[in-house]
Amino acid sequence: MTVHAVRTGVWFIGARGSVATTATAGCAAIAAGLHPPTGMVTETPPFTDIGLPPLTSLVFGGHDTLDCPLPKRAEALAAGGVLPHGLPSAVGAELARADAEIRPGGPLAGDTRTDEQLITAFAADLEDFARRNELARTVVINVASTEPAPAEDDDRLPASSLYAAAALRAGCAYANFTPSTGLRSPRLRDAVEACGLPHAGRDGKTGQTLLRSVLAPMFVQRALPVRAWSGTNLLGGGDGAALADPAAAAAKNAGKERVLADTLGAAPEGEVHIDDVPAMGDWKTAWDHIAFDGFLGSRMILQTIWQGCDSALAAPLILDLARLLARSHEAGLTGPLAELGFYFKDPDGGPAALSEQYATLLAFAGRLRAGR
Repeated sequence: MTVHAVRTGVWFIGARGSVATTATAGCAAIAAGLHPPTGMVTETPPFTDIGLPPLTSLVFGGHDTLDCPLPKRAEALAAGGVLPHGLPSAVGAELARADAEIRPGGPLAGDTRTDEQLITAFAADLEDFARRNELARTVVINVASTEPAPAEDDDRLPASSLYAAAALRAGCAYANFTPSTGLRSPRLRDAVEACGLPHAGRDGKTGQTLLRSVLAPMFVQRALPVRAWSGTNLLGGGDGAALADPAAAAAKNAGKERVLADTLGAAPEGEVHIDDVPAMGDWKTAWDHIAFDGFLGSRMILQTIWQGCDSALAAPLILDLARLLARSHEAGLTGPLAELGFYFKDPDGGPAALSEQYATLLAFAGRLRAGR
């Protein structure tokens, strides 16, 4: 295989969801020169010449329990303003190719297969994908809807952990862009430690928590004690429906609150509330209300409003992670990559402040460049 023929697989868990569809369509659009790579950190100057796979070399596939074809899913996203009108038809061939590589996920209700049987089946799908497409390596990224945290007495692995275990068995690098358990199940600890593969994070940082990771260090650096920090999220789409489940919402909120506790030294008063508003579709509004003390005890308030499209915020980060993990795998790196904490609410160690995480990421890019 020549250098120019090297192809890298990107396998999405939740491959027909909004985030995966946006990432797949967006990659095709950028590769064709139809749109600039807005939001892709790996397309900025510090990441040139570090050996990342080009966007034109990425081959997409995945698992999903839904059967809506990707081209139709993309048309729905365009109708909702997530994708530019006309883009689904412009990249229709690429979407159809990716759709042909999507395999049934699970387990669905009534599935009698054991955990081991499911892991074996999912791993076989990954191995077949790599073999047929002559891939040098594959990165598995979980972008499925948030699942509730498993009960302590549950003797079955959650779906996210089944997919994660299959990724390791198939020799694939892995990232978990959701708050779901994934590789962090205690039952997978031995497999994770022995796998010899790079993996990263949990729960992508795209909006409200991104802003929190910028603002919280400001209060610390200016010696302004934070008394309370409360937030509300209004969102629709698949995430809104999934997070209407209190157990799933609790898993999501844990990451949002962890950023504040890690940065401020302790969690301030206040909670994050998530409301499902189906009419909002793939768009989200996040409000934060921050109470803090100023000089001589003067009490002050900072309020922020973040309005955005989660899929469009997440998709470029997903493409970044796919490229960085593929390069890390090629370079022989193994284990949790704390250097990719810039992308996560719940990273594998490292600093909590965004500026420090970015500096760590830049240093990591330098290591990859030096290792070429």
